[in-house]
Amino acid sequence: MTFDFSGKTVLITGGSRGIGAATARLFARWGATVVFTYRSGEEAAKATLASLGAANHAMYRLNVADPAGVQQFFAVFAARYQKADILVNNAGIFTEHKILDTGYNDWLQNWNNTLQTNLTGAANMCYFASRLMVEHGGGKIINISSRGAFRGEPDHPAYGASKAGLNAMSQSLAIALAPHNISVHVIAPGFVETEMAAETLEGPSGDLIKNQSPFGRVARPEEVAGLVAVYASNGLEFTSGGIADLNGASYLRS
Repeated sequence: MTFDFSGKTVLITGGSRGIGAATARLFARWGATVVFTYRSGEEAAKATLASLGAANHAMYRLNVADPAGVQQFFAVFAARYQKADILVNNAGIFTEHKILDTGYNDWLQNWNNTLQTNLTGAANMCYFASRLMVEHGGGKIINISSRGAFRGEPDHPAYGASKAGLNAMSQSLAIALAPHNISVHVIAPGFVETEMAAETLEGPSGDLIKNQSPFGRVARPEEVAGLVAVYASNGLEFTSGGIADLNGASYLRS
């Protein structure tokens, strides 16, 4: 599979590791200028940036849950790059908060933190990026959701709710932005071999999770990145508003 993103500027949130890093490397390999954000783990971010090669790539520390921080970031980004052809909303958090085992204060904190990062943060990134896209004739927004939006997340209910909200928001924006030549796409992976999922996959339930798929494994970050690149390519604008499952047939929905 080959792509050509020469002349494109790609903005990726949560780009220092996992899906985000794999996506950044793929876009850089096929000619894009890549800008990614990270919340923590500066050394991992530096390593990812170095892996992109010698070009006008950049990394920025940003907590997408901070509305003022997002606004300030876009002021800096727009001044340096002028445009955003492709936005990949990948930043997210996944914390356990079982309803019957969690104190109320912790329950509230988990909901607030998760929704602010996974949903409101993504919405605010779309808000500013879409304005840049309109100024330059269009663009593509690709939001990373989760199968948990459909099958439920009993131990991580805020995560499942945030991803269901992300799906609905994406479809609303697909309608609102289509007249401006901006398409909005959603990819909903199951478990992926990332740092965020490592503790779960390496724990007692790891084999059970892997065997949910008839392939006997979970997705690789590169597989998600590949589908991001497909949607970012020219010619797939009419898939705007759709939600693509990427879970190895571990969960099938009608």
